[in-house]
Amino acid sequence: MRYLGIDLGSSFLKGAVLNVDSCDLEHVERIPFPDPVPLLPASFREFDPMQIVASVQRLLERLLRHAPDAAGILCCSQLHGMVLTDDQGRPRSNYIGWQDQRALLPQPNYGGRYFDHLQELLDNDERMSLGNEPRPGVPLAFLYWLRENGQLPDSTVTPASLPYFVIANLMQTPAVVDVTHAHGYGLLEVESLNWHLPVIDRLQLSTIRWPTIVPQGAVVGHWPMGSRSIPIFAPVGDFHCSQVGALLDEGELSINVSTGSAVIQVATSYTWGDFQTRPWFDGRYLKAITHIPAGRALNALVRLFSELATTQGVVLKDPWEYILEQSERVEENALCVDPAFYFSALGEEGAITHVREENMTVGHLFHA
Repeated sequence: MRYLGIDLGSSFLKGAVLNVDSCDLEHVERIPFPDPVPLLPASFREFDPMQIVASVQRLLERLLRHAPDAAGILCCSQLHGMVLTDDQGRPRSNYIGWQDQRALLPQPNYGGRYFDHLQELLDNDERMSLGNEPRPGVPLAFLYWLRENGQLPDSTVTPASLPYFVIANLMQTPAVVDVTHAHGYGLLEVESLNWHLPVIDRLQLSTIRWPTIVPQGAVVGHWPMGSRSIPIFAPVGDFHCSQVGALLDEGELSINVSTGSAVIQVATSYTWGDFQTRPWFDGRYLKAITHIPAGRALNALVRLFSELATTQGVVLKDPWEYILEQSERVEENALCVDPAFYFSALGEEGAITHVREENMTVGHLFHA
């Protein structure tokens, strides 16, 4: 039996034919994720939602040519983004991605930032019940900013996570959601796995239609293709899926080093503490510390060093080969780098210290 498996990532939309009998990945495909909408403020990170739908359709069509007998479509996806939709899955906003930082902008007549004011509206017990993951790049923060700025549509809308928007748009049905993506909104009561209505009411977001939370493994639609329709199973969060792939078990620690790094443990029941709590699979939870600076911070440094070349129309082939070569040559290094160049588990302001003329090089910086 074969399935079409797709991953809606931040850089690429990836897919493969999943042969469950032989446990093989067949015919791997990859399409770049659409570019952000241009000319927006630097803190904004928005994408044309219909470009995303078209790219996903193109990816599925490529895969289906290799597996016309596919028994279903399985999907994991980036978390924390949203599209406002109507009851036919049509977009009423752009897709706002998880790297959007508009909530860190100053809030007029407050004296601080939107994010700071939002946190003051929640008490500690409520933050814990929501998973103890307060940060600006989630629908909770996006919706609060939109409401405060009078930019929520007048008609009733549903905030849809990325994969469920794509499905709702293809099926022309209201968007639904599973618990892994529902938690990513920042408004799920993690123990009961229901929307936290008291918080929603206090933030004046009760006019929004919240998506129905469906069971994991549920069929949420059918993709019509020729004379048949292929069932689409409820997508899950890529963070959660990665820990299944890592074969994470009780008593083990998972260390993930990627765009943003994390450390994760399994909990057999709901628990809270000085960490994030995320619903996982089969009634279990993940205890995690996420958004530890990693690849995203390194990419920021690469952009800095590439800026002059880019403005002159020079395209660097692969800066990483040179970076690694120069870093390996460094034997002594007093340079110190705090890579918290964005909102992260280690703060939101990085630093480069102990800089001297002799260590002001690419090799010393990336070695540090």
